[in-house]
Amino acid sequence: MSKSYRIGLVGKPSVGKSSFFNAATMNDVPEGAYPFTTIDPSVGEAYVRVECAAPEFDEECTPNVGYCDHGTRFVPTKLVDVAGLIPGAHEGAGLGNQFLTDLNETDVLVHVVDFSGKTDLEGEATDGHDPRDDIAFLEEELDQWYLGILEKGIERYESGYTTEDDKIEEELAEQMSAFKTNEDEIKLLIRRTDVGFDPSEWDDEDRLELAREIRKETKPMVIAANKMDTPEAQENYEEITTDPDYEHLTIVPCSAHAEKALKSADKAGVVDYRPGDDDFEIVGDVSDEQEQGLEQIREFLGEYGATGVQAALETALFDVLGVVPVFPGGANGLGNERGEVLPDCYLIPPNSTAEDFAYSLHSDIGDGFLHAIDCRSNRQLGKDYEVEARDVIEVITTN
Repeated sequence: MSKSYRIGLVGKPSVGKSSFFNAATMNDVPEGAYPFTTIDPSVGEAYVRVECAAPEFDEECTPNVGYCDHGTRFVPTKLVDVAGLIPGAHEGAGLGNQFLTDLNETDVLVHVVDFSGKTDLEGEATDGHDPRDDIAFLEEELDQWYLGILEKGIERYESGYTTEDDKIEEELAEQMSAFKTNEDEIKLLIRRTDVGFDPSEWDDEDRLELAREIRKETKPMVIAANKMDTPEAQENYEEITTDPDYEHLTIVPCSAHAEKALKSADKAGVVDYRPGDDDFEIVGDVSDEQEQGLEQIREFLGEYGATGVQAALETALFDVLGVVPVFPGGANGLGNERGEVLPDCYLIPPNSTAEDFAYSLHSDIGDGFLHAIDCRSNRQLGKDYEVEARDVIEVITTN
């Protein structure tokens, strides 16, 4: 069946992580400026935007899940608010072990960082804190966690549990299988780090470097530069995004506070706002104070193009993971036997073939796969056709 992607939301206390989660899901989890506000991982439904294919066929879609708003399809994805990031989490400090377990069930991370510099590493109020320290702190915690597991694999390899024929990449792939890695990937990363295939020759730096590469490959990350509606954050953002040391990171400017305010106002019928848009319309009665607040938000949207909450989620799924949105077509082109039009939009892994897509619909459909049809061109597609974003595909199967 279709994979449900899970985006992990991480960050130290008081950076606006719960606000981001609430803004993205509009679920109510407690918000508060003290450590461990979020004790259990809250899992919410967030949405990513896909341009709907139905208008191209002069049709109106009828989504089974999510919704469509003026040709923009909002497709559900899971957002996991991961609790307990504090210094020493990899050694089990605070909620460390729970933090790492929850983290491991996610496919990609959005690290919410307070770019205003008003919270220190423990999440206490301060001034002039460098957001770079937060970025480094999370990466170091994760690298140390990966290193601990890597060391266990090296120990097993060197302790004689393995046979002469066993290779280090097999042992490490097995040891680190929870990270959804495999022998080929480990082999590739050993080559990339150029540490050689004999672990007895690896020094501490080699081991850490390999652990770091495996972490980057299996837990890719987007930085949500939060509180960007403050001058301090804007200054820090300018500095960090022009620093060559941070070129490897994907940084999305955002204001969870602005997104939450707009969604709440939309719900109350005060504004007309669609998540991710660069503007909104005031349609209800507002006080002078409210209007002033909304105009400040409008200014922020004008500057950054959106609040950044949608952008962070979509960057994580589409740009970093390379996830491909695909619409299953039906026997009449778009509809199914119930007369629904493009009821589903599947999010599938990059480089998926038409046959992979059939399996994501249902294992029986994959088992009986004959060929697929491109509903736009009526062209027949073989099992090895590589599916592209927004394809509308009908699968012909014996089942």
